[in-house]
Amino acid sequence: MHDIQQRVSESFDAQGLMKTLGATLAFVGDGEVHIALPNAKQLSQQHGYVHAGAVASIVDAACGYAALTRAPEGYGIVTAEYKVNFLRPALGDHFLAVGRVQSSGKLLTVCTGEVRQFFDNGSSYKVVALMQATTATVSDVQ
Repeated sequence: MHDIQQRVSESFDAQGLMKTLGATLAFVGDGEVHIALPNAKQLSQQHGYVHAGAVASIVDAACGYAALTRAPEGYGIVTAEYKVNFLRPALGDHFLAVGRVQSSGKLLTVCTGEVRQFFDNGSSYKVVALMQATTATVSDVQ
């Protein structure tokens, strides 16, 4: 079986949206993945906060890649459903999405995720968003 880090990295590198957002893979472990996102003007909404779509995208990806760490070789992951709660405006210097597997089965995996916004050069953070996601395991045929 591929090394989990390599498997997730190769898939992440193939995602155009993560490149467009400026997101990077920060950590890959069994059932847990972190994605970093620097705050940038091009990610803002009309009030100057980081847009909810960017926040949701990185935590959706973190949950999906956490699920991929548990998928069998030859299979991939797609999002089947998610719910996200935005707790406060996204204003930090940079953000970290943390996705964690809560339960994995043959076809469906349930994950939770959070997005942390960091201030003061990373010395403190607050949670911006919480997600619960269900992913489906699919054949890796393209």
